[in-house]
Amino acid sequence: MDEITSLTASEASLLLAAGKLSAERLVAACLERIAAREPMVGAWAYLEPDRALASARALDRMPRRGPLHGIPIGIKDIIDTADLPTAYGSTLYRGHRPAWDAACVAALRAAGAVIIGKTVTSEFAAYHPGRTRNPHDPSRTTGISSMGSAAAVADFMVPLALGSQTGASIIRPAAFCGAIGYKPSFGRFSRAGMRPFADSLDTLGYITRSIDDARLLGAVLSGEPDFGQARLDHAPRLGLCRTHAWDRAERIIQENLEHASAMATAADFMVSEIELPAPFADLNEAVVSIMCFEAARAFAFEYNENRSALGAATVRFLNRAAALPAERYWAAKSLIESCMPQLAAVFETVDALITPSAECEPGPLDDPGGDSVFNRLWTGLHVPCVTLPLAAGPGGLPIGLQLIGPYRRDTHLLAVAEAVWDRIGPRSRSTDRGATSRGCA
Repeated sequence: MDEITSLTASEASLLLAAGKLSAERLVAACLERIAAREPMVGAWAYLEPDRALASARALDRMPRRGPLHGIPIGIKDIIDTADLPTAYGSTLYRGHRPAWDAACVAALRAAGAVIIGKTVTSEFAAYHPGRTRNPHDPSRTTGISSMGSAAAVADFMVPLALGSQTGASIIRPAAFCGAIGYKPSFGRFSRAGMRPFADSLDTLGYITRSIDDARLLGAVLSGEPDFGQARLDHAPRLGLCRTHAWDRAERIIQENLEHASAMATAADFMVSEIELPAPFADLNEAVVSIMCFEAARAFAFEYNENRSALGAATVRFLNRAAALPAERYWAAKSLIESCMPQLAAVFETVDALITPSAECEPGPLDDPGGDSVFNRLWTGLHVPCVTLPLAAGPGGLPIGLQLIGPYRRDTHLLAVAEAVWDRIGPRSRSTDRGATSRGCA
């Protein structure tokens, strides 16, 4: 791996600003990494290397445009780009050219970012998977649907990539690939120009390799220069939250969460057990009902007029979605609305919850979806989530730790995540590499 491609966006930005690195050299290094690794990983839906290099050269000739000046980034292929095709992961839209950029892409360009290309997504960010393989083991899945973005960042092809989450589509792929995934509070970043799936759940987010990069990208997308700059003035108060789905987690996942809790306690964090109220047990199914009902309407044209052109998994999902009665949808919405204040009360005693990022290690390629029981409820509750690559399983595959924060307290959650990363993450154990079955190395 080239030393340049191992740079985080924040590190590269400092070198670019100091004139010690050019945008052209950085982009060229990323493109070389992509050329070498893409045949195995399959992270990209569309690339135009010459266009990316031309953009980088142009940026090298002009004054610094913003905090992402010269930084390469991947864009999930459900997000519109005016100069690159956006196919939404579907053969139905192959070659489709939007008339303009999505709001997030326009913000990235204004901040000086170089759009390297479009990353692979499952069809419409739903259930028909793309071709991406896990960069740690090509026989393993990346999860869906921000699969290409997670793999591209984890494999050092780019330092940053946009993703989206309607159920688990940022947190699980990031965890499976060993990257940092950030799903903000619902509505924190504009979704204008992002293909809708379920309007009351869809959330724009991203994949990075550092907390500093999560802050950097969040500041650009939110328009808030101080996004994520808060610092904790006390030891983090963490709530160990197994959730009602605890028995669905594999033993290695359960052990890693318990181990992370013990490490946090040893690091002088305040850790308490959190048991969610009984109604939370039904939230996962409620989110599925909302997802189905809203998706049936979002994809009515494709389903009614072009069903034969859709992937088999997409059709199976839309068949089920079309049959969901409206009363179940409204009951699900009511349940979520009633749980939101109960969750807010939980956060009166803790800064963040810690819970699994996924119920298992990355599975085989023929089972890309898995079960998002440790993700859907938080997406439905609209709260921010971060996954950190804190452990590895017996086979060396990544296992993530998920942190959940209060609604609209994204800055606070990133501060907690930074403390966790510094005190119990890989950097805190740089001189202690003794491997265990729980990883954490």
